[in-house]
Amino acid sequence: MYRYVLMFLVLAFVSCGSETIPKPKAYLSLNYPENKYKVFESERPYLFEISSESNVQELPENWLKIKYPKLKASVDITYRPVSDNLKELLMEAEKLVFEHTIKADNISNTENFIDEQKRVFGKMFFIHGNAASQVQFHVTDSVKHFLKASLFFYTKPNYDSVLPAVDYIKKDMIHMMETLQWKE
Repeated sequence: MYRYVLMFLVLAFVSCGSETIPKPKAYLSLNYPENKYKVFESERPYLFEISSESNVQELPENWLKIKYPKLKASVDITYRPVSDNLKELLMEAEKLVFEHTIKADNISNTENFIDEQKRVFGKMFFIHGNAASQVQFHVTDSVKHFLKASLFFYTKPNYDSVLPAVDYIKKDMIHMMETLQWKE
């Protein structure tokens, strides 16, 4: 009996000490390379700068797929010539954005993008939630050219998981829009 009491007292003194502190919340540490850009120039009626971390797959009809292999994502570029159909092209572009409302928690857009000197006018949309595309933009010169870009991941959408990659590629897409030039 004395043995049990002695063992209990030893355990009580040894186990008492510092207060138990919960572990801090862990955050995913993702390190993306610094954004560096290179001019993508081809026989297309436009040019802009793209991330040096991406590679380009040229498609028919002046379309592109700008791939981010490490992020399992791509920015799909569609180009359409304007010929008395600007209103329809703008409506179609915005319709494609708002088709994501089924899965999106929220869709927001930036202010209109205007670069009078280069004749580039457009709008960018941010789609929050588990939608198939999280960032889209369209730009035009209002006379000859119309270009649309959409970000896609090669995985089932899980917004919380892809958000850091979305933020990284979103900067590249803003840069594409800001450096876009039409060829004459």
